[in-house]
Amino acid sequence: MDAGLEARPVQTLIVGCGNILRGDDAAGPVFIRRLWERGLPSGVRCADGGTGGMDVAFQMRGVPEVILVDACRSGAEPGSLFRVPGSELEHLPPVAGINLHSFRWDHALAFARWLLKEEYPRNVTVFLIEAGQIDFGAPLSPAVDGALRRLEELFATQWSSAHAHATASTATGAA
Repeated sequence: MDAGLEARPVQTLIVGCGNILRGDDAAGPVFIRRLWERGLPSGVRCADGGTGGMDVAFQMRGVPEVILVDACRSGAEPGSLFRVPGSELEHLPPVAGINLHSFRWDHALAFARWLLKEEYPRNVTVFLIEAGQIDFGAPLSPAVDGALRRLEELFATQWSSAHAHATASTATGAA
């Protein structure tokens, strides 16, 4: 680490989950790459969770806010965007048949709640994007690409607003 750089505490962790080889299932990792390209505000860290739910659980330790982004298949119109509180999805699933290859982010939420106890995030939000095509080698569909762009703009607006609020608070406090 460069001696001139101070480590900033992570306030928000954004994790993109999914398989980049399966069309719209790549929504989470594609979203993370786009945020990295855009640039992240101080205190925000992104992680490509891929298909490794166990890693997601450990990355949450001590982070106040966690946001997960993944594709889903609910039967809704492809590109539909759902925002779900993590508390609705963190119930322990049956352990029969679970192994590292089938350990998903929803398992990670339940596992992390049990493992991290008081270090579990105070706020967990899951954004799910309805997938249209998940065939191996398929590209990201226009509908899912559009949903990802809407989600990017939502985050950019929130970060811009938070930065303006912090700037105004600093200026008011200095007066």
